[in-house]
Amino acid sequence: MTAGGLRVLAVRTDSDGDVLMTGPAVRALRHGPDGARAARVDLLAAPAGAAAARLLPGVDDVVVADVPWAGYAPPAPDPAALLHLVEELRARPYDEVVVFTSYHQSPLPIALIARMAGVPRVVGASEDYPGSLLDVRHRRPGAPDGSGGEHEVVANLALVAASGRAVPRPDDVRLALRAGLRPLPEDLRADLDTVVRASGSRPERRGYVVVHPGASVPARAPSPAVAADTAAALAADGWAVVVTGGPAELALAADVCAAAPGSLDVSGRTDLEGLAVLLAGARAAVVGNTGPAHLAAAVGTPVACWFSAVVPRERWAPFGVPSAVLGDQDAPCRLTRARHCPVPGHPCLAVDPAEVVAAVDRLAAGIAPSDLGGASLAGAAS
Repeated sequence: MTAGGLRVLAVRTDSDGDVLMTGPAVRALRHGPDGARAARVDLLAAPAGAAAARLLPGVDDVVVADVPWAGYAPPAPDPAALLHLVEELRARPYDEVVVFTSYHQSPLPIALIARMAGVPRVVGASEDYPGSLLDVRHRRPGAPDGSGGEHEVVANLALVAASGRAVPRPDDVRLALRAGLRPLPEDLRADLDTVVRASGSRPERRGYVVVHPGASVPARAPSPAVAADTAAALAADGWAVVVTGGPAELALAADVCAAAPGSLDVSGRTDLEGLAVLLAGARAAVVGNTGPAHLAAAVGTPVACWFSAVVPRERWAPFGVPSAVLGDQDAPCRLTRARHCPVPGHPCLAVDPAEVVAAVDRLAAGIAPSDLGGASLAGAAS
């Protein structure tokens, strides 16, 4: 052990939503396998997940690396960059690296980097033979196609449990963000107040609903027409509608906003931290299976989720908050992990706007259940 106490590096080289769902497991790493409190817990993230990593409680520092084995658009292998990562890990140095991955990913590339950096203990979940790269090899339950098994949040905790640590029961776990998020700018708060007052909402409609029509993976977003019709239906039902989106989604957000009279377009006006604060003030969020769905869950806001069948809902649905999963989970694209819908018309997310409105009404009234995504820490370590 490094002088001064155990130094742990958690690894999650995916996007914001994946990093947020790793948060409870990262917090559980604060105590070492012997029960002693770790002196330091850092998180290695890809550029696509670094902003979320900086919002997690219990993270001392964020190491950013764009690695060629993960991400929506991974870079080409760069020997110099990989050797730089080895030297950065060697310079810290860490006593333990815990590699969090999805069921279809391998921890072995980063485990090799950790070994080259001299890290004495490496933990990961792997079906492949790890050779000498892993000290703790954990196996996740579930079918080979990815169906069944645990929610990603629960699977991450199971990996921590396999490392020899105590972890909380899944039904006691929630996503969370660090304290002290900065407030929204005055002009944005004024715009929110204006759109809520102008909506003429009945008392049960007082407040606003966030509609986020885009997604980092195109197959997981509804068609622009479905998103626009949904925003219009929510506005007609008396809700103040706030449309969000990133810098690459300005045109989409503008079109959706234009379909809903009196709605507010805030796309491009917030970073991830600002979006979290905006979501925290909403009565509900309507969003696909993408980062903002899990960001809403992290601030406790109910989620009506356009959920594409390309990945299993039991692993990726909004966790620990009242939620409604909307979409045809038996569509032909089921479990293909496709990034672009392989079926003309994107039928799995051709959700009737009236169904979304009814879901939002139930969520705002507090009569929808929480989807905890599983209730066991299954799996084994060797």
